[in-house]
Amino acid sequence: MPAFKAPAPGFSVRFSPFHENRLLAAASQHFGLVGNGHLIVLDLAAAGPGPGAAPVPVFSFPTSDALFDCAWSESHESLCAAASGDGSVRLFDAALPPAQNPVRLFREHAREVHGLDWNPVRRDAFISASWDDTLKLWSPDRPASVRTFRGHEYCVYAAAWSARHPDVFASASGDRTARVWDVRDPAPTLVLPAHDHEVLSLDWDKYDPSILATASVDKSIRVWDVRSPRAPIAQLAGHGYAVKRVRFSPHRQGMLMSCSYDMTVCMWDYRAEDALLARYNHHTEFVAGIDMSVLVDGLLASTGWDGMVYIWPFGTDPRAM
Repeated sequence: MPAFKAPAPGFSVRFSPFHENRLLAAASQHFGLVGNGHLIVLDLAAAGPGPGAAPVPVFSFPTSDALFDCAWSESHESLCAAASGDGSVRLFDAALPPAQNPVRLFREHAREVHGLDWNPVRRDAFISASWDDTLKLWSPDRPASVRTFRGHEYCVYAAAWSARHPDVFASASGDRTARVWDVRDPAPTLVLPAHDHEVLSLDWDKYDPSILATASVDKSIRVWDVRSPRAPIAQLAGHGYAVKRVRFSPHRQGMLMSCSYDMTVCMWDYRAEDALLARYNHHTEFVAGIDMSVLVDGLLASTGWDGMVYIWPFGTDPRAM
């Protein structure tokens, strides 16, 4: 499977929900501290046959500030959103030339926007998570946010929509909590003291709407049943440093993917006695972004501060290109 060298350290990668051969990647100069960002759409089909073939960038847009996350629209095949270090959220249309992008610019957050997620059920809205301690609900057709969610006491690093409930999402924060929200209520419906250190990422099980996984600076992943949140139902230990992101498989119940500042990507089955299924050591710097294709069972992607974007099927070596 192919690999791509981005023009800067990678922060996020997402498979398209419409085209099995397309990915979205966000990269930032100088590890996101200063400098420009890059939003890139990659086409795997254009890579051509044979080992070592690299995906082709079919859309590349430089931004004046760092990009920390990105997300595809669930309703428009060429529309995508990017989370910026200047506190803005930018919408891009990859079917339009760079001169006509971004197609919309939202400036409401007071600090860096660190996380984005598009609603996969309702498909007409997305959520942003910011270091200003808030989350905001957006519609691409509205000039301003629909609602702001307050309650976290420190930076909000990530948000994730439920795969089953159109109005429910969860958030991960440096205040060591994960919170569950309903967009119809400005206050969280659940405050989960998930870890003893900052919570960097979280995701919902795609098969059980009550199961939530959280990832932390404490190097662990914890799996929770939000109906009975007094203690995690599973704890996954195996990373050597902070766990940057966690994703549930859209195809296999109980399977998770994680990445860490220990430069590895791990696959897990939290229901198994030996939960660690695979460990990948293909990156040479912090791994910051991961995803699993919703269209191709077992197709994985990762990106890291080495600037590499890897795409490979589960069970194979990402470096065996």
